[in-house]
Amino acid sequence: MDSHVTVIMIDDHPIVRAGMRSVLDLDEDIHVLAEGGSAAEALDLVAEYHPDVLVLDINLPDQSGLEVVRQLQNQTTSTAILALTAHDDPEMIFGLLESGATGYVLKDEALETLANAVSATAQGESWLSPSVASQVVRRAVATKSAQTEVPATEGESLTPREMEVLCLLAQGLDNTTIADQLSITKRTVQNHVSNIYGKLIVSSRTEAMLYAINRGWVKPSPGGP
Repeated sequence: MDSHVTVIMIDDHPIVRAGMRSVLDLDEDIHVLAEGGSAAEALDLVAEYHPDVLVLDINLPDQSGLEVVRQLQNQTTSTAILALTAHDDPEMIFGLLESGATGYVLKDEALETLANAVSATAQGESWLSPSVASQVVRRAVATKSAQTEVPATEGESLTPREMEVLCLLAQGLDNTTIADQLSITKRTVQNHVSNIYGKLIVSSRTEAMLYAINRGWVKPSPGGP
């Protein structure tokens, strides 16, 4: 069981939870420990099970999912939080990401991407739905235009291959896709990503992506990364 990614699911709609569980149960590397339908249950279940990932609906009957994220971060939990919502409201997106959520998945695509999002989040990678990633990039571009340009020489500590990986990472690609594009193994990509984090002093894909955009190393298209 130690090799499994352990998950707690929180959503106040039993049918939604059943759909998500049916998808996650198909992945032999993911084990759903428990599920619940409220913020109180989220906090209790994380404290009891210490899962790798908490899949958290943001609109809960007793308390906002955003408050749950903040409380868990104050407790310095090691559980990665994957926010689940039907809305891509900018205030909510950035509130969650800035409070410590590792990923943000929209419900209209959750069943198609949930297993991949959970696996990536468990490895410390950020997972953003495409429309959410686009908003993150647009904010980064707006921030960059309002700031003094940072010399590109800051990136000279990265090797050419690490810079390639960073550029692909900033496009929102996962490790498997990056490995395919560069014709290297997924493990090699993971090693490059780890080195990039260490050299740039960042701790997530989102931070690395914003770092690259703010320094002009990556040129985002108008519609997204």
